[in-house]
Amino acid sequence: MPEIGQTLRETRMRNRVDITEVEAGTKIRAKYLRALENEEWDLLPGPTFVKTFLRSYADYLGLDSRLLVEEYKQRFERPSTTELTPFAPRGGGRTSRRERRRRPWVGPALGVVFALVLVLGALYALGSWGEEDSGGGGGEPNTVEKPTATPSGDNGEQRERPARPRRVTLQIVPTGLVNVCLVDANGRTLIDNRDLNTGETTRRFRGRRFRVSFGNGNARMRSAGRTVDVPDRSTPVGFEVRPGRRPRELSEARRPTCS
Repeated sequence: MPEIGQTLRETRMRNRVDITEVEAGTKIRAKYLRALENEEWDLLPGPTFVKTFLRSYADYLGLDSRLLVEEYKQRFERPSTTELTPFAPRGGGRTSRRERRRRPWVGPALGVVFALVLVLGALYALGSWGEEDSGGGGGEPNTVEKPTATPSGDNGEQRERPARPRRVTLQIVPTGLVNVCLVDANGRTLIDNRDLNTGETTRRFRGRRFRVSFGNGNARMRSAGRTVDVPDRSTPVGFEVRPGRRPRELSEARRPTCS
């Protein structure tokens, strides 16, 4: 299996997504995203946040986040402190008695140090998540949804749910002659009943929501790392594109209309 960081980097570059777009979509600082791509785990707050960031990044790129997290846990996650504590040797002797007198202090001390490191890392990471997104547009308020724990499996293990992205990207790829009407969340027309042909791929639009209408099925939509084919019908077909969701087909009354 390819390296975790290599998989993330190649997928992002293949989709032509800049690291700043991922930062805005996942609310994870760019330096942490680069640390994931370079597998520099020591630059991240801790194993719990590594897995949370990894899930958010993989979901944003449309990858199997569960598979990548399992790969990280098997290859890089360190065993707990209790697993590293050796058993006390049997037998008497002056040296063994001294070691038994010292050993009870070693375990609690390591546990306290480890807990302090985790708490400090968690506070730093949570503070970083709350920073304003300097790359946002449209005068929208910057809101952050923190991951919430949800039950996963019968063993009671808690899994962090990544924050849903606030913005979505959309790119239209014609496969033949097709008429396109595209409007954004404010009703502003971005493509005004324009006839596109094969090879006239549009630029990557980015916003809170889009509504798009196609005159026929000669097109594909690329959104959040996914490609969706427009169904081939004799009548126009419309879609609504929202963050974190697959494009949803619209009724005839809700299809966008351009001049």
